[in-house]
Formats: sequence, structure tokens, C-alpha cells
Amino acid sequence: MEKIHLTAAGQARLEAEARELKTVRRPQVIKDIAEARAHGDLSENAEYHAAREEQSHIEGRIKELEGVLSLAEIIDVSKLSGTVKFGATVELADEDTDEEITYQIVGQYEANIDKGLLNIQSPLARALIGKEEGDSVEVRTPGGVRSYEVLSVKFI
Repeated sequence: MEKIHLTAAGQARLEAEARELKTVRRPQVIKDIAEARAHGDLSENAEYHAAREEQSHIEGRIKELEGVLSLAEIIDVSKLSGTVKFGATVELADEDTDEEITYQIVGQYEANIDKGLLNIQSPLARALIGKEEGDSVEVRTPGGVRSYEVLSVKFI
């Protein structure tokens, strides 16, 4: 099986999520199922079916997280340098609006655009790979072509 690249922070977030699911949400949904069973007829018991569905979701997510963590290769970002690559924190300026934005290039399992964690498979991240400070990059987006200038590349 192919290794899954994660930052140390990404690994910690996934481990915390798995721990939360196992120690808090799983026991709670088991209680919810038992409580719903006590209400009688299961065939028309919406609470029971909802709790069972939630249990299925939780168990599936736990298995997914355990699988990812078992295949994880942790990249120590602080030991990297040079051009944009996995783990880089890149500060960009939109060349049309002069708006500045910062992203860290991460793997798909830790990506969260709202938190500035950009999936390495995204069009923007792929366009940034290999670039350095001062370079310009054009990216095709659903809204058209966007141009960015790389203001800084850090590995923190």
C-alpha cells in the first residue's frame, strides 16, 4: 500500500478525531440505541434508526482514520526548505485584487480550505509546486483564470 503523507499537526488532528469518536461519540450512540430500544417497536422507531445510522457513520469514520494513520508517513516540515512542496506555507497575492492569502500545502486527509490547509491535489497547489518567492502562477478555476504572485515560502 502507498504511504499517505501527513504533517505532524495533521497526524495529531486525525488522532484526536479518532479518540473523540471512540471515547465520546461511540459510547453516546450506544446509549442512544439502548434508549430507543426501550421505547418498543423498532420497525417504526425513528430514533432507533437514526441512532443506528449514526453508529454506522461513526464506525466507518473510525475505520477510515485508523487506515489513514496506519499508512501515514509523517513529514517534518521544519526540516524542509527551498521551493514550494508538500508542507510549505505559501503567502500569495492575487495579482488582480492585491488580496493576500496564506495556505499550507497538505495531503487530502488534512486539507481544510477554511483553515488555510490546501490539498496538494488541488489545481492551485499543483500550480504552486516548484515555485519560489517572486514567481507568478496562473490557475484555471471555475470562475476563470486567476493569477497569483508568490510572496513567501516558509516551512514551519
